[in-house]
Amino acid sequence: MRPTMDTSAFLHYLTAQPTYSGQIAHIEHIPAREANCAELDKPLVSGLQDCLNEHGLLPLYTHQAEAINYARQGRNVMVSTSSASGKTLCYNIPVLESILTEPGSRALYLFPTKALAQDQLRNLRELFWPSLFKIGEFATFDGDTPQAERAEIRKRAKVILTNPDMLHVGILPNHQSWSRLLRHLRYVVVDEAHIYRGVFGSHVACVLRRLRRLCQFYGSNPQFICCSATIANPGEHTARLVGLPFEIVDNDGSPQGSKDFVFWNPPIIDDARSVRRSPNSEATSLFTELVSRNIRSLTFAHTRRLTELIYTYSRQRLAQDNPALTNKIKAYRAGYLPQERRQIEQELFSGQLLGVVATTALELGIDIGDLEATVLTGYPGSIASTWQQAGRSGRGRGESLSFLIALDNPLDQYFMRHPDFFFQKSFENALVNPSNSYILRAHLLCAAWELPLNSGDENFFGSALTQERAEMEGQGLLKERSGRWHLSPAIAYPAQSINIRSTSGENFAIIDTSTDSLLETVEASVAFSQIHPGAIYLHQGEAYLVTKLDLANRTAYAEPTTAPYYTQAKEITDLHIVRVTRDKSCGQAKVYLGEVEVTTTVVGFKKKAQFTEEVIGEELLDLPPHHFPTVALWFDLPPEAIARLVKAQLDFAGGLHAAEHAAIAILPLFALCDRNDIGGVSTPFHPDTGRAQIFIYDAYPGGIGIAEKGFDLVEELWQATLKAVTECLCQEGCPSCIQSPKCGNNNKPLDKKAAQTLLERLLGER
Repeated sequence: MRPTMDTSAFLHYLTAQPTYSGQIAHIEHIPAREANCAELDKPLVSGLQDCLNEHGLLPLYTHQAEAINYARQGRNVMVSTSSASGKTLCYNIPVLESILTEPGSRALYLFPTKALAQDQLRNLRELFWPSLFKIGEFATFDGDTPQAERAEIRKRAKVILTNPDMLHVGILPNHQSWSRLLRHLRYVVVDEAHIYRGVFGSHVACVLRRLRRLCQFYGSNPQFICCSATIANPGEHTARLVGLPFEIVDNDGSPQGSKDFVFWNPPIIDDARSVRRSPNSEATSLFTELVSRNIRSLTFAHTRRLTELIYTYSRQRLAQDNPALTNKIKAYRAGYLPQERRQIEQELFSGQLLGVVATTALELGIDIGDLEATVLTGYPGSIASTWQQAGRSGRGRGESLSFLIALDNPLDQYFMRHPDFFFQKSFENALVNPSNSYILRAHLLCAAWELPLNSGDENFFGSALTQERAEMEGQGLLKERSGRWHLSPAIAYPAQSINIRSTSGENFAIIDTSTDSLLETVEASVAFSQIHPGAIYLHQGEAYLVTKLDLANRTAYAEPTTAPYYTQAKEITDLHIVRVTRDKSCGQAKVYLGEVEVTTTVVGFKKKAQFTEEVIGEELLDLPPHHFPTVALWFDLPPEAIARLVKAQLDFAGGLHAAEHAAIAILPLFALCDRNDIGGVSTPFHPDTGRAQIFIYDAYPGGIGIAEKGFDLVEELWQATLKAVTECLCQEGCPSCIQSPKCGNNNKPLDKKAAQTLLERLLGER
């Protein structure tokens, strides 16, 4: 058995190093928690009881017993508890009990990734086969399932483990082949439900409505059991996701070991500009120190590119200081082949690897064993995701350690100065919008392919159905016959062309010109910012220079490169108001919510040195603009605030621009979203209103609810934004308060003092 980690000794060691320069902003000690157990209302069937006893899974924790009791009463259940709290038993027990006691009963398990489905299949087999179930009664069904095995799975499997993508494109459109499952479907399990938010969540909400509609057709009415990390609105979220009422179980009875959670702020290296040391360098240092001291660790990075960068830096450092350990670490992210990812998971689980650098692909509940430390490179965008990532260490009952390394942006720096906001705040709201026209229309076409639409389908798709159906009928996509709407014969298999993880459903291919082979695919909505001519694109640790972008054929051509820099795109945005849907007064200001059309243009890119983040060059680009309709909030500025800026000779346009940047950066505090999910525009004169205006909009066609949540909480948003600007120690404004890495205007003009004055007057402060 490995010795228990001594977190205080390791932290003392770090602070004694020559490179330590006051990086620890806060240490939160989270004490160990004892288990809280409870009995079920009635005993389990004996075989299941014996099996659980044999594997040491009894007695049940309070939340497990509560969830199972609700499920046995025929209710839909949402379990929202911490990582490693045993949520899988909340659905496995009622599902397996129904299969053992109700002949013909079936269940469908949905996971956001193939890896999670495979992991849960392994878990089911280890626990319940062969003592209770025969081989073949549990099976995964996804894109990797061999064609030769599919018919047998449809015939024999009693629990099908899949993902929403396969349900959408493979199962529902071919429901006749799945009639046995749909006719006898007793339970639908939706695991990691907090992942289903934004565009992806809105698509999944429509897929689940299509599933319920087909179940009704085949005469079944399955119960839903959902599991999630802790979020602020579990009841609202699951009701919108599935379209049914739920019982909420959020009283976590599981035990946990103690954890020291360290907020680590890179030191300032340029006082005048308030520039900090690179967080990637800090992550490399912490990760390699942990690995060098034989501490099993996982380091998270926001993007594929940063995952590869930190992995490359770490290998280089270990090669210098401890060459024997270079083969004890690996990178892990989407884009790797499935067999590569399974191998890395297994090597981490078995202890062959000491550390992995990963994207959020390893945030979810894949069993990778008991890790002792996690390093989070930048705030993951939500408190829920932060706890999910930190919770990958300390899944046993010993001590564990987590680091949150702050990026140089307003939100991360806000947490460094206000750790209590993180540790005492309730979690954010998960947002989905299944009524988004672009998403709903796509799924109505799929639904019509599966079964002709009828007036009763409002029970599944809501009141928006009638208008959307009429518009599609007018476009010739649907044909009405005898009160039923059939899909136009010109449309074949609509699910095939709809990517539920994006709004566009279109991809660009990247071709490696050195081998003339496909490297990867990139979603169209981000293609111009990631694979423009001159972009550096990273794939499995190797850098590629994009030499050409063929817009007509949606193809980028790239060649291997040793360039010592990476690239960051710059874009400019224009916005046109289409319609105001809501407005309200907040003090002296009026706030609006409405439909807008956004035009974004990638105008250039910066070249940044890999280790120092120094800008070593900038180039212009000539790419076509991208137009999309969405939802925005905007607000007027009090006349008194404008007068004050004039009197103080402050830059009005710079104040608007700075306040916009800071507000966009802070909004993720209140909505479960990433900064990249939102955009903004500010102007001293907007042609649609004739006034100075700050806009914040959803960066997805049709909107997904972020701007609406910002509209509802706008005064709290102003207060947090004012704090972020006022408390930053810089004089003129810096990346920690008002500068944006994506700004197409090169962060000009910006006026920190003017932004502070505007925000104070919006809040009615003197």
